[in-house]
Amino acid sequence: MTQPVKGRGASSNPTHRFNPLEIERDPEFYGGSFAEEADVQPRTRFWEDTSQSILSSNDSPDIPYSRGLNAYRGCEHGCSYCYARPTHEYLGYSAGLDFETQILIKPQAASLLRAELRKKSWQPQVVAISGVTDAYQPAERKLQLTRQCLEVMLEFRNPVQLITKNYLITRDLDILSEMAALGLVRINFSVTTLDPELCAVMEPRASVPARRLAAIRKLSDAGVPVNAMVAPVILGLTDHELPDIVREAALHGARNASYMPLRLPGATAGVFTEWLETHFPLRKEKILGRLREMRGGKLNNTEFGQRFRPEGKSLDHLESLFQIAVRRAGVGTRWAEPMRTDLFRVPSASGQLGLFD
Repeated sequence: MTQPVKGRGASSNPTHRFNPLEIERDPEFYGGSFAEEADVQPRTRFWEDTSQSILSSNDSPDIPYSRGLNAYRGCEHGCSYCYARPTHEYLGYSAGLDFETQILIKPQAASLLRAELRKKSWQPQVVAISGVTDAYQPAERKLQLTRQCLEVMLEFRNPVQLITKNYLITRDLDILSEMAALGLVRINFSVTTLDPELCAVMEPRASVPARRLAAIRKLSDAGVPVNAMVAPVILGLTDHELPDIVREAALHGARNASYMPLRLPGATAGVFTEWLETHFPLRKEKILGRLREMRGGKLNNTEFGQRFRPEGKSLDHLESLFQIAVRRAGVGTRWAEPMRTDLFRVPSASGQLGLFD
C-alpha cells in the first residue's frame, strides 16, 4: 500500500500521458533517508506563467458558462478527487503530487483582464472565476491575483460567478458586497463533507467544514448570494451527508443548493483510486463499483453532453434525497434571475468614465 504524504491529497507522481518514459527510483540505490524525506515532505514551488491571455472559452454543453478565468494552474488544496488534475499534464507535470506542489501563477492576470474587457469585440457576459483551480487557494492570501481581477470586474461592471471552498474569500467582502448590490456576483461554495477528519485527508489544504459554513454566513450577511455546492458527492463515502450539508448551508444563509456526483476524468481516476487504497481500502471496491454503476461500467464518461449526467438507481436515490433536503431546508435549486450585463462600462485610461469610450 502507498504511504500517505502528510498534508497532500496524492501519494505519488504517476507518469503523465505525454511522457514517453517512466522513471522508477530504486530506494536501495539512492539510500533510504534522502529518498524518503523527498517523498514524504514535497515542497510547494511557484512558477511564473507568462500566458498572454487570461480568458478561456468553451462550447461544451455540459458547462453553464462560456468564458472562464484562472489565475492559477495547479491547486495546493490537494483534493484527491479533483477533476482538474489532468490539466497539469499539458504543462509537462504529473496529475499527482505535481498538481498540488508545482503551482503556476499569472502575475499579469488583472492587466490582461483589463485589456480583454476594453476590446470593442467584448460582449458583456458572466465570467466564471476558478472553473478549473480554486481562485482562493493558499497562495492567494499573499499574491491577491483574484482580488485584483475582482477589482477590474467591478470597475467595468462585468458580472462574475466564483467557485471556491476556502474561507479566504471573505477577505474580499468589500468588493463582493458592492458587486452584489449591483447584481454582478454569485458565489458557488463547495461543502463536500461536514466531517473534519475526512476533510483533512480528502482536501488537506482547504478550509475545514466549520470554516466553510462560517464563510457562507459572512457572505450571506453581507448580501452576497451563495449557492451551496455539495460536490462532488462520493457514493459510499459522503452521500449520506447530503441532507445534513444542505440543512447546515441553509441555516448559514445559502439561498440555493446543488450537488454533483463524483467524476474521475483521465489521470484523476488513478490518483483517487490510490487515495482510496491508502485511506479507505475496505471501502474501495464499493465506492468504485457504485461509480461505475452510474457511468455505464466506467469510472468516467467523456462524451460531451453526458459527462455530468450519470444514470442508474443510485443516482435516482440521490436525486430523491436531494429534493427532499432542499424542500425541508427551504432553499432553491436555481437562481430566480440572471445576473446583470446592462451595467457594463469601459472606463477611460485616466480612471474616469469616458463619454466616448
